Amino acid sequence: MFAERLKELRKMRRFSQHALAERLGISQQAVGKWETGKSTPDPATLREIADIFEVSVDLLLGRELIPPASAGAAGEVLLPILGTVRAGYGALAFQEYRGTEPASVHNPEEYFYLVVSGDSMEPRISSGDLALVHRQPDVESGELAVVLVDGEEGTLKRVVKRDGAVILQPFNQSYQPQIFMGEELSQLTIVGKVMETKTKW
Repeated sequence: MFAERLKELRKMRRFSQHALAERLGISQQAVGKWETGKSTPDPATLREIADIFEVSVDLLLGRELIPPASAGAAGEVLLPILGTVRAGYGALAFQEYRGTEPASVHNPEEYFYLVVSGDSMEPRISSGDLALVHRQPDVESGELAVVLVDGEEGTLKRVVKRDGAVILQPFNQSYQPQIFMGEELSQLTIVGKVMETKTKW
């Protein structure tokens, strides 16, 4: 996490590895090793890096989000990409950290990104796209959501509520919708509402 956060901050502040190394009185190779995760600085150097970028050590270590003033573009923060949600059925719940991506949101602690995998939401959402998700326990009928099935399977679908049933509707007509009724509804957990998706090139 430190390696990724250091690289993000350095690029935002338009520091080269050489310039940062000069400020710290070390070699450029040392900075390169930090950014590839091959080594980490000692606590005193960590504090010095935090002072240079005018951030906390906790932020450097990934324990805090980068605030809007540090993110470059006005009103943007860097949100964590927390893993993959499969646009299909049978995927495991997301877990792994995949870096960060900027977004213009209020209350950034309520948002995260997921990487879409699978083709069940084609042609509107493709495998590899990023889905911006707002953490919330329910959505309105017709909205896109990240849903866990039986606590394990993560899927991105349009949620349709009709006659006491919940339908997980894919966009791709090659896939059949999943319909949950009665006791089956207890299998569903809505993780959050999909606010937007973006294509990563």
